[in-house]
Amino acid sequence: MTERRIMFVFPGQGSQYRGMGSDLCQEFGIARETYAEASEALGCDMARLSFEDPAGEIGLTRNTQPALLTHEVACLRVFHELAGRPVLPQLAAGHSLGEYTALVAAGSLGLADGLRLVRRRGELMGEHGEGGMLALGLDATAARAIADRHYCQVASINLPEQTVVGGREADLEALAAEMERINPRKRAIRLATEGAFHTYLMVEAARRFRETLDATPFAAPAVGVLSNYTAGLHDPEAGAIRTRLFFQLFNPVNWVGCLASAMEQGITQMIEFGGGIGNGEGPADKRPNLESIVRKTLKGANYEAQYAAAINSATLRAAAEQFAG
Repeated sequence: MTERRIMFVFPGQGSQYRGMGSDLCQEFGIARETYAEASEALGCDMARLSFEDPAGEIGLTRNTQPALLTHEVACLRVFHELAGRPVLPQLAAGHSLGEYTALVAAGSLGLADGLRLVRRRGELMGEHGEGGMLALGLDATAARAIADRHYCQVASINLPEQTVVGGREADLEALAAEMERINPRKRAIRLATEGAFHTYLMVEAARRFRETLDATPFAAPAVGVLSNYTAGLHDPEAGAIRTRLFFQLFNPVNWVGCLASAMEQGITQMIEFGGGIGNGEGPADKRPNLESIVRKTLKGANYEAQYAAAINSATLRAAAEQFAG
């Protein structure tokens, strides 16, 4: 029988929505406790922001990041409760903001500290960021070549043939115009962000964020956590974890590299916790943010691994059934 080697996966910005977590809190006491813990840590009503979003502010980076971290941790805790035991993965990984949840899941970062950290991260990214981001249907090398000609920078390598770039508005417009001229079949798709995340335009945010990072305690992770910056495992030392998170803010998210590391580790099953995308309004209508990207990457590498969503009540029950006992 093949050994089951599990990786927990956590999405980043773009997977938030109004109503996120409301189903969990209706059904599970552990979810209500998680939202209460988040509210206490941040001095705000995290449940109201996430479930109702009365002012339409869940999409602001300073709110998105703690709201997503809270939902992801709530999903993880409900999963363990439904399974009837803690499920220990071999690896944990997250896309951008999700890397912080991965560190919480691995016991490296406490939930309250993690929430305060990502709220400050979101505040700084919103206040000191500028520009925007474009998704290009190009590999990282080709995307870097065209980005470099327009003072733009690769921000995220999501797929072997999909790369996100960031830059100032006028530079992005010039880049998009060149894409249309030289390769009209590969459109440049604008992303809804408050700035050019993971590029040189985030350097000032990172400089200011370092103070918060340095004041935040980190423990050695109990399981392997993949770094977006290096695409390898985080070192166990607190200082090394802090520096990788510092550099992550203004360097590309190497998600393709993280998945390559997971394959090298022989991962046989991935479970995605939290967030959700899709046109439906409620939690039951959502699908996992990272699943399509992961499946395409695995297929291109001719690598087989199971993938399960754990993003709402129904998918959490289905995922946990595999581990119950």
